[in-house]
Amino acid sequence: MRPQILVVDDEPGVRKALDRGLRAEGMDVTVAADGPSALRLARTGSFDAILLDIMIPGLSGYRVLEELRADGIATPVLLVSAKDGEVDQADGLDLGADGYVVKPFSFVVLLAQLRATLRRAAASTARDRIRLGPLTMDREARTARYDDVDVPLSPREYALLEALAVRAGTVRTKDELLHEVWGDEWAATRNVVEVYIGYLRRKLSAVGGGDLVRTVRGRGYQLGDPR
Repeated sequence: MRPQILVVDDEPGVRKALDRGLRAEGMDVTVAADGPSALRLARTGSFDAILLDIMIPGLSGYRVLEELRADGIATPVLLVSAKDGEVDQADGLDLGADGYVVKPFSFVVLLAQLRATLRRAAASTARDRIRLGPLTMDREARTARYDDVDVPLSPREYALLEALAVRAGTVRTKDELLHEVWGDEWAATRNVVEVYIGYLRRKLSAVGGGDLVRTVRGRGYQLGDPR
């Protein structure tokens, strides 16, 4: 998929040049010329990265970044500014920026920084997700989907599925699952693992994943790709 980039700058020439240059590099670009517009667009969370000028009308780039981070929006942001002081750069990074580019900049250098930022974000997202065939788990949101259909799991059911998924293909004993999911093997009996495995299978069966959790007789349970 083509990276979705939001370019925020009040100089028409800069917006046009970045729009043209980034599109030529295989990215889709949306532009904004002021702080309020930038904040409204960025709050959608639909961008892979934001190039954000600091000195823009209506709301400074600093304030836009501050509002985004306060809202829990983690989209990578590269601040762009003619200010090259160490304090200016430190202020931007402290507010949650992922990088700082000083004007006038080389497009080649800007592109390299942007690509590096996108790679880091992709790697971070990959760590937060588990993919096993048609099963996808978002470890941050603690949600699961099977064949792009939401699996409505309770917190305990999700924790059990995650414990199996992080070591997919490996047999997990009841004692291991009891310790990882319930926290204390004395807080519940081994029978509760069987009960919750049953809950998990029923919910996965409802979306076509009934064979995902397998029983290995005499040993425990294993998660595998049925396809």
